[in-house]
Amino acid sequence: MPANPLKEQFETREFQAEVKQLLDIVVNSLYTEREIFLRELISNSADALEKFRYESLVNREAAGGEDLPLEISIELDGRENTLTVADTGIGMTREELVENLGTIAHSGSKQFIRELKENGKKDVNLIGQFGVGFYSAFMVAKRVRVLTRSYRPGADGCEWISDGSGSYELGPAEGLRRGTRVILELKEDAREFTGAEKVKEIIRQYSSFVPFPIKVNGEQVNTVQAIWMRNKNEVTEEEYKEFYKYIAGAFDEPLYRLHFTADAPLTINALLYVPKQNLERFGFGRLEPGVNLYCRKVLIQQHPEGLLPDWLRFLKGVIDSEDIPLNISRETMQDSALAARLQKVITGRFLKFLSEQAREDPEKYSEFWNTFGIFLKEGTVSDFTHRNDLAKLLRFESSETEPGKLTSLSEYVERMKDGQKDIYFINGPSREAIECGPYLEAFRACGFEVIYTYEPVDDFVLSTLGEFEGKKLLSADNAALELPALDGGQEEPLDGNELQSLITWLKEVLGDKAGEVKSSRRLSDSPAILTNLDGHMTSSMERVMQAVNKDFRAAGRKAFEINPRHRLIKRLASLRKENPGLAGCVAEQIYDNAVISAGLAVNPRDMVERIYRILESTLVDR
Repeated sequence: MPANPLKEQFETREFQAEVKQLLDIVVNSLYTEREIFLRELISNSADALEKFRYESLVNREAAGGEDLPLEISIELDGRENTLTVADTGIGMTREELVENLGTIAHSGSKQFIRELKENGKKDVNLIGQFGVGFYSAFMVAKRVRVLTRSYRPGADGCEWISDGSGSYELGPAEGLRRGTRVILELKEDAREFTGAEKVKEIIRQYSSFVPFPIKVNGEQVNTVQAIWMRNKNEVTEEEYKEFYKYIAGAFDEPLYRLHFTADAPLTINALLYVPKQNLERFGFGRLEPGVNLYCRKVLIQQHPEGLLPDWLRFLKGVIDSEDIPLNISRETMQDSALAARLQKVITGRFLKFLSEQAREDPEKYSEFWNTFGIFLKEGTVSDFTHRNDLAKLLRFESSETEPGKLTSLSEYVERMKDGQKDIYFINGPSREAIECGPYLEAFRACGFEVIYTYEPVDDFVLSTLGEFEGKKLLSADNAALELPALDGGQEEPLDGNELQSLITWLKEVLGDKAGEVKSSRRLSDSPAILTNLDGHMTSSMERVMQAVNKDFRAAGRKAFEINPRHRLIKRLASLRKENPGLAGCVAEQIYDNAVISAGLAVNPRDMVERIYRILESTLVDR
């Protein structure tokens, strides 16, 4: 752009002292990335355009005159090493230039927002403080020129020039149309910002959803709308799907979508998506947060940590709140208490949404659970604030469901039998393995439902939860369970003295393998069972420990319960007198069988050698 012919009418002014300090902070330490300057200038232009649109609605005569499209134009000149941001917004008078760019005590945007609030107007999209973010231009520019003309009829054009060193020049300018033009004469190390692709990339990252066209050398860049700010009744399914593909970098369609607006306790516009695939499950590593934070359509942080609980990291989408207090650079949330409130509101609303989906379409929710249930389990363990709501969303198979069908804890409670006080669960590698094992015998006999868990983490989740709707959650392998005694049927048990003598002998044979040996009241078909003396430790948890530490042993924590009516136990009582050596081998084998039924590992070499000894003794006897 040629020099201003009215240069002799310019005057030089000193920046306000606070502005000098601000310039030093902005240029040297405020922003972590220099490219932020473009976001700030675009936001200021959008601000000016929004103001003009408002004025043209409330005062058409004052805003009349030029018929210019409301848009932002960015011109790049690699030969001159300049970048220009122009808008057709409200523009500024000479006095406004001094007030907005020469001082920091006042702000055009700040004053405008205040006036709107006093007039009861809240539905205006504004961001930033013009006169603050503007100075970020000096991070990349050795000199900045601002040419502007106010929208007011008869207003004169003005030019503002500064190298950011402590003063600025101010004077008239002719031939200007309504709006503002900011010309950055870039530093040598900032030549990259004359590249069209670089600038477009910055716009797509930070300013894609500015509600006015942004053109780079005549080509519009922001073609995707900020649909989260629109009424959901006005957004089509196709728009929702396309936005998901854009924001999540996906090619498929989402499983769930939540679009909501809240006014209290915070003003929030959110659009959240649940993908169809859980990439963590496929070994792609831990997912990073997938929700962006916006303030009035301008990106504040991309996928920030702490915006949502870590267990919601599978979500994709946008959260926009004009109430977020930001530090001056707009790059981070400043008020941690308010950020926590924002997290609580969003999380609570999403959990409510999941609860509604589970009730309205259980089959689709089962699909969600099978894919993302691990995250809800993680939240149940780690998020005390939302634990009760998460507990209602947990799903498992049980002894009362068909294979592959899931039930909730609430539904379990509704089906509980008279006299049943607790909720029971048992872990195993599969439904078949659980139902073939000894742990369900007592529960079948008294008609008590048992939840089936197939992952070791499930027991940890239920044990951490502790109770649900006033009912304790107890593992079926807990030695302290209070269950009705089984009907012994036709088989007579060992008499009291003989049983006690056998128990004493078993303690000697097993040594420290079993923490306790006792007669069982919970077996009908199996000879023996292992139960946990530590109520907080289940066999599945021990399997995890064994996988981590091969030397881990559960000595002293197990109760070895024998069935005094079982023929094998009754025969063992007599065999220990007839052939103590063989009886000892049989006792150890019965114990190891119980260990295997509990899903725990045994020493295969020792067990195989023992079986051979038992077989050899049996064959020789024959």
